[in-house]
Amino acid sequence: MRSLLLALLASTSLMTSTFSTTAQAAEPAVPADTEARTPLADLGKDDPYKWMEEIEGARALDWAKAQNARSLPVLQGDGRYAELQALALAILNAKDRVPGVSFAGDGSLRNFWQDADHVRGLWRATTLDSYRTATPQWETLLDIDALAKAENANWVFKGAQCLPPEDTRCLVTLSDGGKDAVTIREFDTVTRSFVLGGFVLPEGKQNVEWLDRDTLLVAREWEPGQVTKSSYPYVLKALKRGQALAEAKELYRGTVDDVSVGPNVVRDSDGVVQAVLAYRGVSFFENETYLLTDGGPTRLPFPLKSSIQAYVAGQLVLSLEQDWAERGFKTGDLVSFDLAALKADPAKAAATLVLRPTARQSVEQVASTRTRLIVGLLDNVTGAAHAYSHGPGGWTSRKLALPANSTIGLGSTSETDERLFVTVTGYLTPSTYWLADAASLKLEQVKASPARFDASTHVVEQFEATSRDGVKIPYFVVRPKAVKYDGSAPTLLYAYGGFQVSMTPAYSGVMGKLWLERGGTYVVANIRGGGEFGPRWHEAALKENRQKAYDDFFAVSQDLIDRKITSPRRLGIMGGSNGGLLMGVALTQRPELYNAVVVQVPLFDMIRYSQIGAGASWVGEYGDPAIPAQRAVIAKYDPYSNLKAGRPYPEVFIETSTKDDRVHPAHARKAAARLEDLGYPVLYYENIDGGHAASANLAETARRQALEYVYLSKKLMD
Repeated sequence: MRSLLLALLASTSLMTSTFSTTAQAAEPAVPADTEARTPLADLGKDDPYKWMEEIEGARALDWAKAQNARSLPVLQGDGRYAELQALALAILNAKDRVPGVSFAGDGSLRNFWQDADHVRGLWRATTLDSYRTATPQWETLLDIDALAKAENANWVFKGAQCLPPEDTRCLVTLSDGGKDAVTIREFDTVTRSFVLGGFVLPEGKQNVEWLDRDTLLVAREWEPGQVTKSSYPYVLKALKRGQALAEAKELYRGTVDDVSVGPNVVRDSDGVVQAVLAYRGVSFFENETYLLTDGGPTRLPFPLKSSIQAYVAGQLVLSLEQDWAERGFKTGDLVSFDLAALKADPAKAAATLVLRPTARQSVEQVASTRTRLIVGLLDNVTGAAHAYSHGPGGWTSRKLALPANSTIGLGSTSETDERLFVTVTGYLTPSTYWLADAASLKLEQVKASPARFDASTHVVEQFEATSRDGVKIPYFVVRPKAVKYDGSAPTLLYAYGGFQVSMTPAYSGVMGKLWLERGGTYVVANIRGGGEFGPRWHEAALKENRQKAYDDFFAVSQDLIDRKITSPRRLGIMGGSNGGLLMGVALTQRPELYNAVVVQVPLFDMIRYSQIGAGASWVGEYGDPAIPAQRAVIAKYDPYSNLKAGRPYPEVFIETSTKDDRVHPAHARKAAARLEDLGYPVLYYENIDGGHAASANLAETARRQALEYVYLSKKLMD
């Protein structure tokens, strides 16, 4: 469920190729909280800035434009801005960037590419032999710039889902300006055109999978308002080619209180459907999985906190985010079921242990080739990759001999053989791209990213800070070799600390060029709430324990100061989304530690967050403010209500996007407005496009990054 929802609630589940003719309604999965709930209308009812929650309301947009007109000249007028923006754009648009590719069933490798000439991007294809060369020959499948121009639309390409095994019929996903709500259209990669009379799904938040060439499984807003409180779909239907949306047959129905419902078609490596599942997300981290057959949906006996990861060698592989005591499994385990046995008798099907990580390990990624299961493992925030095979004696594994002390990323895998792409990266090491064979363990480095900055002046170290409750919190420091340890190093500290997302070392050409090469120090804190040490590391900072993530962050901040790497005068912090909430808490709880705070696309109003954007889906992470006891916990750290006059707040830089229909720009807007009301200086930038990434194209990304590093330079280097 975690990986599913973090991928914007993309599908994950199982079935046979026939469906029940009667839709089944879901029943409550967990007991309702017995404490009286506060009416939603009463939460933040006295907030003078509720009007900012109208995402594209005229008053809100006028306010945002006025803020841009005030703040942008301050940052863009700095003598460094033009150079930093040009440097960032040159790196982002560089023609010698390594294009990441994915295997396609037609034998090609596919890639999405953006540069100065293709601002919106090209979806294109090449061969493996050509990809191995210095100058691959690409064939354009779809030109998004040309499409947007022809249709006078603000299209942002959000990917394509293609029908196995040939992968020539694809569902192309297009977003207006970067929103999560998307339009989906059927595309033929052979004719390189949209299919005349093909599938078209109007704009909406929707979970879609191919069943066969003439059938889609679709969860979307079928009728006005037919979405969950989190703004995602809860009704799953089968849509046949040529049918109007109103003719689609309902297969499964969740409830308005769920997070989302969606399909997952399980296929073997030949593209043959082995099972179809409907998943019901009852919270962000809990889901029920149903096997759909002619006899109706059957709930499979999986723990609520588990995620389907792969299907290979007849085995359905799950990761566990909770103990499964009756089966003898623990949180963090990777387990498998024989799919045929599971379909025959779900209650009696046996599960087999694939992998049990140690306390300092976590399963970071799972993928599959034709007959192998590939596991990306973190060990004290250092990566490794293992290839597993299944036989009569269970699972056996062998390690791929990739470079040590690196971050290992599993890329696209082949369904026709055992090949997969793997990336290897580090803070000071440009990414290398490898073609691996999971059976023979043969490795071939096929590409290497050029260096974008001079890394010879810096070194990477890993330290630990002690949090308030005594837990050791690891963090990475990328510092100049000649640092003086007198507190004078301009230092940028980054963290996220939520949703079991791991912060691992990675090469950033822009950060290196705009910050490290100019003498800066960069720090990443692996605070609780993340996934660096598995589900338990995440669970340690959920709901009533949320303050632990913030205490971890403050402990790392103080440790940097105690080591005299930096000082409050030279220490700045940055975080986005959930990390933006972290920035708000740091601002309100420990402002004396920092001289710069970059707040990116944040959550900020935590009393009303469940009513803004997709906020209701995150109650499993933060708690429900409508429940008084949980609201009391949230209120202690809620940045919006804890902003006070007369505090030593530094001048903050807040960024958001009008098109962010996930977190919603109201959080950033209200934060800036409240700070101004209290008399604090604040810099604010709202990109009119961009979605939750705050940037819809590379030029916008370069502008945003240049603004950030000008701000940080002014506060920490000057």
